[in-house]
Amino acid sequence: MNIFRKIIYFFLSIKERTLAIRLGKYLKHSSVSSASKTFMDSNTIMTLNAETQKNAALVKKNIEEILKSNNNDPCKLLAYIENHGTKICKLKNADKILNLISEEEGLITEHCGFEGLYLNIVTKNGFRTKSEPMFIMREGEISPFYMIHQFYKWYALKCKLPGFDYKSQQLFKKYLYSKKQLGMENLSLDRLTGLKEAIARDKEATDYAYNIAREEEGSRKAFNKLSDGEANI
Repeated sequence: MNIFRKIIYFFLSIKERTLAIRLGKYLKHSSVSSASKTFMDSNTIMTLNAETQKNAALVKKNIEEILKSNNNDPCKLLAYIENHGTKICKLKNADKILNLISEEEGLITEHCGFEGLYLNIVTKNGFRTKSEPMFIMREGEISPFYMIHQFYKWYALKCKLPGFDYKSQQLFKKYLYSKKQLGMENLSLDRLTGLKEAIARDKEATDYAYNIAREEEGSRKAFNKLSDGEANI
């Protein structure tokens, strides 16, 4: 299962990197802020980008400390998430329930309209058309690497890094999972920049989870070699 997860993150990282390169062509000469809100001059843009990178680095450092203190235990991480105000919903057939709105188990960012209403109904959050970020998954064993990937995104969201707003997340999923290459020329600069941030946040989480899986695999191989050596003494 761990090797399978590592393969998934490897190919997901490639898809995210490819999408980021395509998007970069449209944003190369754009004068728009990192936060996807305001038109600004190039010096201000550089300052905002540097600030986002600084905050992202701090998020990564904090996550490393939290994971270490919780021994990468998925149950402890879920408890940490719940204790910090995010609802955890364990639903039978959660995968099928979420598939109806093209979502996957784990962190579900905010949704609006019919999808928001649908999520609120199935999670018993009333009849509002806007849903809050939450975790939805089935009961059962959780892969540590899967949980690390989801926890990373959740923590970045809680720290208010850009890219988690409804429109940006919808665009990200649309372009990442489309079976054909969709054009971006009709997207506004605001939407392009929001998409850029959404890609960056997911790629940060994917790369982090992949590196953890790769390090764990390397450690296990080293341990097995050491054990074989001791057995031959």
